[in-house]
Amino acid sequence: MKNYTPRLKEQFSSDIMPAMMKRFGYKNPMQIPRLQKICVNMGVGDAIADPKLLERAAEELAMITGQKAEITAAKKSISNFKLREGMKIGCRVTLRGDLMYEFLERFINLAVPRIRDFRGLPDKSFDGRGNYSVGAREQIIFPEINVDKVDHIRGLNITFVTSASSDEEAFELLKNFGMPFKKKD
Repeated sequence: MKNYTPRLKEQFSSDIMPAMMKRFGYKNPMQIPRLQKICVNMGVGDAIADPKLLERAAEELAMITGQKAEITAAKKSISNFKLREGMKIGCRVTLRGDLMYEFLERFINLAVPRIRDFRGLPDKSFDGRGNYSVGAREQIIFPEINVDKVDHIRGLNITFVTSASSDEEAFELLKNFGMPFKKKD
């Protein structure tokens, strides 16, 4: 197990780095953008009424990512939603290293093809600094989740943080990893 390296990590070193150097004309391999972390967030607004929903959501997020989820609290009070500052209303996980590459591979190869009416991920979800965010409407697209044991369908947000300085570089990096973006007409 000590000699194990995720497939996408090896692919980055052997295939993606040379392709990125050729495409953008980098003179030094350290200039090549890298995937730094993947942040997965799940908001559970119903947890205001039933705190057990938040525990279940955190368990599902831990199953999906392979890492224990952190419970997040509200930063502001919003009276219309009966929300008070400090109430627990969500959970999140930040993945780095080998776990990050394994999650990326499962997301691209297993979860994304299970999305209903899938025509490709939007290529407009970059933030201008080389980070890409995508939302999933259902947590059941991940094979780790047993559909029979799901009490509520919850969505989640996934952010891919790269060291790229532009959206074009980040797009090329994620495309080389195999991210299925929408085809341009």
